[in-house]
Amino acid sequence: MTDEVARKVIEIIAEQAVLEPDQVTLDSTLEDLGVDSLGLVEAVFAIEEAFDISIPFNANDPASSEFDISNVRAMVEAVKSLIAAKGA
Repeated sequence: MTDEVARKVIEIIAEQAVLEPDQVTLDSTLEDLGVDSLGLVEAVFAIEEAFDISIPFNANDPASSEFDISNVRAMVEAVKSLIAAKGA
């Protein structure tokens, strides 16, 4: 099983994709999962709330954001970095 941060991020993304968490893998892309731009924004807000972090994400231009959304693994790693930076 994955760690707690990964588990929670996967749960949030699965909810946006209307899937079960076990259908979401670390290698899944948001496109694979059918998460659209609105779902992505909702997921970002939910992740921020769940971990009490601020994600550097521009909904108008996701590609230019510092938050890597290329796949679930990248999102989990980015969230872990933000949590670590907050605790520093």
